[in-house]
Amino acid sequence: MKDSGAFEIVRADRAAVEVRDQMAEIFADGFSQWLTYFSKDRVVIAKAFAHTFRLEQFYVALAGDQVAAFGACTDCQSFSLELQSAPLRRHLGWFKGSIAALILKREFQKPFVNPPAETGSVEFIATALSFRGQGAASAVIRHMLEHLPYRNYLIEEVADTNVPAIRLYEKLGFTEYKRKSLSPRQARISGINHMVSLCWNRPEP
Repeated sequence: MKDSGAFEIVRADRAAVEVRDQMAEIFADGFSQWLTYFSKDRVVIAKAFAHTFRLEQFYVALAGDQVAAFGACTDCQSFSLELQSAPLRRHLGWFKGSIAALILKREFQKPFVNPPAETGSVEFIATALSFRGQGAASAVIRHMLEHLPYRNYLIEEVADTNVPAIRLYEKLGFTEYKRKSLSPRQARISGINHMVSLCWNRPEP
């Protein structure tokens, strides 16, 4: 099917083209703020994290055979990424690969505590550099909101410095429901003051 007139939205494990490596390249660009400690080389980052995507949890916006954007949605109990130590060490080196496996597993594979019923977690929304501003990410999110069975959707801990993402989510109807302050030291290092959480509730029929 076509969404927003320009993109085909499919579950990543059902795409007719190879998507994992393309997703990894987009991931390396979109989440570079969090990953530069491990390597400043986006090619290295892409190779290191390509294995992590659980494709059955992701949806991709395709423009022909190109991945324009992607995002995941889980049931708040399963994970969208699964980090493995061996490929991380192979591409990042033993020390930084081990740190990535330890630290990022805590961040990326953090379970919800008593998640609300009928709630989906929207995660890892990212757009390819050449498709930014063309509605690809919006198409992915709209598809998930329209086709997945949840009544409520959460987007957890978006950096307050990521103003374009927050504006996108608000445009799609998400509203802020929680704001977590970083410690002064964390704020000084990252430039981020707060992590913002947003929610979207399906209208009653």
